[in-house]
Amino acid sequence: VQLQASGGGLVQGGGSLRLACAASGATFSRYTTGWFRQAPGNEREFVAGIRGGGGSTRYAESAKGRFTISRDTAKNTVYLQMNSLKPEDTAVYSCAAGARVIWSSMNNPENYDYWGQGTQVTVSS
Repeated sequence: VQLQASGGGLVQGGGSLRLACAASGATFSRYTTGWFRQAPGNEREFVAGIRGGGGSTRYAESAKGRFTISRDTAKNTVYLQMNSLKPEDTAVYSCAAGARVIWSSMNNPENYDYWGQGTQVTVSS
């Protein structure tokens, strides 16, 4: 399974970006997909996740109300729509997929089997 993340960039505070994570080698809808981010000097942190199958979602508190994770089965792609971006959202964002990730453990990066490369998101003040 290969994951390709894209969509990062430089945006002003209050702006929006949509990240995409495209999968090859597997049917994405069978996997739980998570978005994580890591800022310089910080640990990797969970942002949002979507379960395989039914598609239940989970968000970090910092993302609730501003970010939306979704999946396009036809395109085998998971998206992270980020609105009302803040400078503290600046980080490298990575997507990951896991075959046996349950909802309660979505936020643990150790539960994911496959990782894409990161995409840089920079939010200016």
